[in-house]
Amino acid sequence: MMKGLVMLIGILAGYFSATSADDGFATFYTIYNPSACYGNDTPLGLIAAVSHEIWDNGNACGRRYRVTCTGGTNNGVPHPCIDGETVEVEVVDFCPGCPGAFDLSKDAFAAIADTDAGYIGIEYDQI
Repeated sequence: MMKGLVMLIGILAGYFSATSADDGFATFYTIYNPSACYGNDTPLGLIAAVSHEIWDNGNACGRRYRVTCTGGTNNGVPHPCIDGETVEVEVVDFCPGCPGAFDLSKDAFAAIADTDAGYIGIEYDQI
């Protein structure tokens, strides 16, 4: 009985965590120094700047997000997503002019989509 209950709880937890992703957009950028979170000591690699909705008055610094490409946003690259790929990024900066949620490092963007697209639809969730 207990084993069945634990299994049911695991299945439900997986269902609710899988359905809690938010929709947004992502672009990419190549220079993050200095950053709002770390000044000139910005970490390298899979990082991102975030829009006002996620920034949380700077409290987003250091938070990690899982980002998945969901589709193209222009006619240039109609199918930019790399199927099934997600990327985990760390928030290092604020992007007040971002048209969506994330301004990813180029490496992070390239992990989930064709960089020729430049602007993609995404799903994201905090991890």
